[in-house]
Amino acid sequence: MAPVAKGRALAAPESAGQDDDDGLLFNALLYPNRSLPNGGFIAVMAVIIAVNLFSAIYYTVLGAWPVIFFAGLDVIAVYVAFRISYRQGRLHERVMLTEDHLWVSRVLPSGHETRWRLQPFWTRLSIDRPVHHESQLVLESGGRRLVLGSFLSPAERGELADALRTALNKARTGAPTQEQPLDPAPSAGQEG
Repeated sequence: MAPVAKGRALAAPESAGQDDDDGLLFNALLYPNRSLPNGGFIAVMAVIIAVNLFSAIYYTVLGAWPVIFFAGLDVIAVYVAFRISYRQGRLHERVMLTEDHLWVSRVLPSGHETRWRLQPFWTRLSIDRPVHHESQLVLESGGRRLVLGSFLSPAERGELADALRTALNKARTGAPTQEQPLDPAPSAGQEG
């Protein structure tokens, strides 16, 4: 699907402001799951450094001094792998739905943002049921496809699909939002 806008850290769409959620039927910010917080990272790195330092000293005393070099490489490789993983964790997607537009923006770890604008009436959402690891949440509009939340767990993708489908149906039918009463009070001439 061709994007509406590309660039670095674009501002929110004018028709759907970030600061006030008035008029938004759906607003979701999606991030990849990161199971190891910074404190855990420091603890894991401390254990890896301690084990490699002990091994390097032990083997150096035995006369195998080249082990120091490989133990240092081991620590550097684990550190670099964690930094790459945390950098990938900066990827996020935002889905905002108003009565007129469905905005999807994807911000890559580099900060590059791509934004798509779809018409809610013509947008179709599909996902395999039951949701498996390989299942994709796909938005289709005008013969083009856009995959959403590929980094989410299957359960999270299923929940997102259900919530977004409900919001899209509400936008299509013009159903009242939560702020509007479902059954307005009848006027004096309409009682009966």
